[in-house]
Amino acid sequence: MPRQIFQLKMSLAGVRPPVWRRVLVPAGYTLDRLHRVVQHAMGWRDCHLHSFEIDAVQYGDPDPDGELALHDELDVRLDAVLGKGSRFSYTYDFGDWWEHDLVVEDALTADPDERCPVCLDGERACPPEGVGGPLGYQALLVALADEDGPVDPRHATLRDWAGSAFDPSRFDPDQTTTLLRRFC
Repeated sequence: MPRQIFQLKMSLAGVRPPVWRRVLVPAGYTLDRLHRVVQHAMGWRDCHLHSFEIDAVQYGDPDPDGELALHDELDVRLDAVLGKGSRFSYTYDFGDWWEHDLVVEDALTADPDERCPVCLDGERACPPEGVGGPLGYQALLVALADEDGPVDPRHATLRDWAGSAFDPSRFDPDQTTTLLRRFC
């Protein structure tokens, strides 16, 4: 039987300009593996808790203390809960609350010569970890744009915190594919 591939678009909610990725993943992946795909495709470092919500059911890494009622993501294959047109969410870092909107744009038959996962496209760098969620990221973007001398003295502090290597407009799908294949 031919292998099925899902084309997913993942978009970071509440962020402007948009940050998004389009990836191909095997439909037989578990939600745990999709978690790793989201982490590497978006540019996160997997330092915080996460969860998926599919049809009002929460999935993630079960809480040993039972405080979070999550179904075990290791037990759920994508093709068992999703299909073409499915929409679901992924939340990362319950403090900063990075919500991602995901949609299965297409379900394809896998080309036996093509390796997955693959990042097909995307826009903009992922916000830095610990920036403070969408509002903190917006403040960072304002600070980065304030290059001619800070209107607000906190702008220089934010620019120093982000570092000179952070370029919010930069995204490379080929580099992302390399990471996906190495770690997912």
